Amino acid sequence: MNRILLVYLIGINLVGFFLMAADKRRARRHRWRIPEHTLFAAAIFGGSLGAILGMYLCHHKTKHWYFVVGMPLILLVQILLGCWIGGVLHG
Repeated sequence: MNRILLVYLIGINLVGFFLMAADKRRARRHRWRIPEHTLFAAAIFGGSLGAILGMYLCHHKTKHWYFVVGMPLILLVQILLGCWIGGVLHG
């Protein structure tokens, strides 16, 4: 895997994780929340694994079906795309 891509994926997954954690912290304190579309955007741009880990480790958004279904679905699509692109580029 390209080093730049690896660094990007690590960074965006950290962003996804910390957005979930920050939103949970804000929810507990009854403060301004991070918009759901921002949480999904981080996942779509490659941070789906981090967002999923943040959801379950922080117990956040786990009662919303669109997060419980949507985040793993985004991750699945990203894995399939990665396999397809990897196969096309290396096969």
